[in-house]
Amino acid sequence: MPDPERRTRKDAARNRQAVLEAADALFARSESPEDLTMADIAAAAGVGKGTLFRAFGDRAGLLRALYEARLEPVREAVESGPSPLGPTTPPQERVPALLDAVLCFKLDNRRLALALEESGSSSLYQAEHYARWHDLLRSVLEQVPGLTDPDFTAHALLAATRADLVERLTGQEGVPRERLRAQLASYAGRVVASHPASSAGQD
Repeated sequence: MPDPERRTRKDAARNRQAVLEAADALFARSESPEDLTMADIAAAAGVGKGTLFRAFGDRAGLLRALYEARLEPVREAVESGPSPLGPTTPPQERVPALLDAVLCFKLDNRRLALALEESGSSSLYQAEHYARWHDLLRSVLEQVPGLTDPDFTAHALLAATRADLVERLTGQEGVPRERLRAQLASYAGRVVASHPASSAGQD
């Protein structure tokens, strides 16, 4: 006989995927994603609101799950991919590459990133996704010879990729994507270049 518990888990997984796909589509075409409600998403996914709340807790939880799903390819590239994002990349090259990856993700997912960073009452800096990026960037900065405060430097560099700043620069001031990427790369490059690895051991 079929295992009821196994079927329930399969149904839950299927419903979760349907919700994520529906939310993804709604955010992609909505002019005002901040106005999208759990009821809107449930209707688009063909499930009840109770299913959403059981699976994600609240709207912020759903946004986090969708954000993480979209971010997965970037995470894989960072954890085990080749240069310039992968772990074998020299720190002076990897720091600008990591920041560029964050920036490009925010540019490609502007509405979702902005909605996530503005959702809830807790600080962005307490969010799990921010903590992961900060920890990663700090660990890479610790490999830069002569850099004395990698923790603060990681915060300062990530501040340049905040969704509200990206929205301000691209949405309101009209800064082109490639110009913004070049500006961030130049800024990050100056930070790590001020502590050149080649300076160690020179006469």
